Amino acid sequence: MSAALVAGVDIGTTRTCAVVAEVAEDARGHTVAKILGVGQARTQGVKQVVSNIEETTESVRGAMREASLMAGTEVDRVYVGVDGEHVEAMTSLGVVPVRRGEITPADVDAVHEVARAVALGPDRELLHAVPQEYRVDHQHDVKDPVGMAAVRLEADVYLITGSSVVGDNIRKAVQRAGFGVEELVFEPLAAARAVLTEDEKEVGVAMVDMGGGTTDVAVYYGGELRQVAVLPVGGLTITNDLVRGLSIPFAEARRAKETYGVAFAQLVDPTEAVELPGPSPGQTRQVARELIAHVVEQRLDEIFGMVHELLECNGHLPHLGAGIVLTGGASSMHGTRELAQHVFAAPVRYGLPGEGLAGLADSVGRPRFATAVGLVLHGMDRYARTGRGASTFTSGLVSRVGSWIKEFF
Repeated sequence: MSAALVAGVDIGTTRTCAVVAEVAEDARGHTVAKILGVGQARTQGVKQVVSNIEETTESVRGAMREASLMAGTEVDRVYVGVDGEHVEAMTSLGVVPVRRGEITPADVDAVHEVARAVALGPDRELLHAVPQEYRVDHQHDVKDPVGMAAVRLEADVYLITGSSVVGDNIRKAVQRAGFGVEELVFEPLAAARAVLTEDEKEVGVAMVDMGGGTTDVAVYYGGELRQVAVLPVGGLTITNDLVRGLSIPFAEARRAKETYGVAFAQLVDPTEAVELPGPSPGQTRQVARELIAHVVEQRLDEIFGMVHELLECNGHLPHLGAGIVLTGGASSMHGTRELAQHVFAAPVRYGLPGEGLAGLADSVGRPRFATAVGLVLHGMDRYARTGRGASTFTSGLVSRVGSWIKEFF
């Protein structure tokens, strides 16, 4: 049997995650992403942007191979996340006359087109154009203007652009791995699609997606996207702090963070000690776990402080009735939520993918998969809306032949 398949690839600074899903329906007739396969691979050749095409290609190939084997099928195209300080956002105004006295879908398309018609430099490409607010004549805060009587239609559209060079290098790496790039999707938008509810977006929420190289922030209230931002700090920054603070190699610092790291030092028994490598090969030493926690807490407190300042300076804090949602692999450390509550003095929860999923949903129910799952849901939404953007392959012999060919070349 053939099926509409959607795949998402999150090329992170430290880990590449891939998810393959089938567009399906649940018992109530709602469109869901039926998770078929999940894959992971250590990322090489990425430092916020692609720095080595071949190593990035191997990371994508490894993660997709694992996901495809679990799914028992192949895809020929993927949705890929893009992130980094090269991404910029701005609000653009579109204005059109309503010629027939009543707003039609064509009028809405036209006002979006006008808002998108801004001059971009030769090194920039448009990633997303997200409607924020419509105004019908002098009536503000219109969510859906279609069918309303009007003379003039205005729209504020949030334009998100990225470096075309960065985009081209991502496409090249993915294509060399054997897959077409269906669309580049800004990672905070993908993660928000996976972990935020519509109620939270209406009441007001800030999603903080903590990756290896960056911390992304997406702010919603009134049901609309209000701001996205990328901060150049993440889990790798904490690991490097442990390298310096404990005088251990990077690999050991990463292991210490993942095994013994606690984000809120108050949660650690001050008498507890852990074993770390000593100054000479084969030697070990005892280190207070509280010391590790203090190093981690100091850096996370700084990161959360940067997010708090961003929200405060842009006037978002009074609008965040639903508080803060933490997601991303670097948020998984014990005590992160408690520290965030202390910094933001607001409700904080972990964002785990789950809503709108079926099949092997439990296999992606962790913060590190938020972006990859969001990419799949983004692709599913597009397929449900347009009938385009999915792979239609038959599982079994055809998939295995495709896999053999890909491996051979």
